Amino acid sequence: MTAQQPHQFERGTDGPKVIVAGLDGSESSMRAAAYAAGLARRQGAKLALVYVQPVLPAGAALGAPIGDATAEVAEGLVSEIRAATERLKDIWDVRWEFHTFRGDPYNGLVTAADELKADAVVVGASESAGHRFIGSVAVRLVKAGRWPVTVVP
Repeated sequence: MTAQQPHQFERGTDGPKVIVAGLDGSESSMRAAAYAAGLARRQGAKLALVYVQPVLPAGAALGAPIGDATAEVAEGLVSEIRAATERLKDIWDVRWEFHTFRGDPYNGLVTAADELKADAVVVGASESAGHRFIGSVAVRLVKAGRWPVTVVP
């Protein structure tokens, strides 16, 4: 008789302690963040909102200020989150953090979920038609099978 190995994502607690939500400013990612906030509130978990700053060497080679643009997106997302938190402070008691990672969205979210010891990952459904052929970030996260993944339309 062999002993069962514990699952990698098991932390020895009831319910998730850290929920990672991927944000990129799209409507579906904002809905995913709102959904993740509700999960975090109900579960008493910390919400880690993650923006992955794209690395675009081709744009940088042409002189485009890519780093400045992505930093502005991150700052705008944080401002939007803070404003929503302030508006809902009487009914929304959620511990949250905002993190930025660099890279492509899939690898950035994988790194974030690993480093933050995520118990669950929530992302928005892709709004790109091309993802039907090459696979969306959400599908790739599900196929990785490392965390429960919720995809919000």
